[in-house]
Amino acid sequence: MRLGSVLMVVGAALLVVGALVRFAPGLFAWFGNLPGDIRIETESSRIFIPITSMIVVSVALTIIVNLVGSFIRNR
Repeated sequence: MRLGSVLMVVGAALLVVGALVRFAPGLFAWFGNLPGDIRIETESSRIFIPITSMIVVSVALTIIVNLVGSFIRNR
């Protein structure tokens, strides 16, 4: 029963994030434009490595997962 609830919450969160990305793209204009994101462009190729952006996303997801985990454990 608990796993089903967690999957429903995760699915709802993904739905909300997907809707935000689709209908409010200005909210994510920072992604890929932070200092530390590597962008190499030549005439024949382009390489983009979003190091700083991925660190920010990782920290945010870690906080969210820990909050959800502590909420589930306290029930």
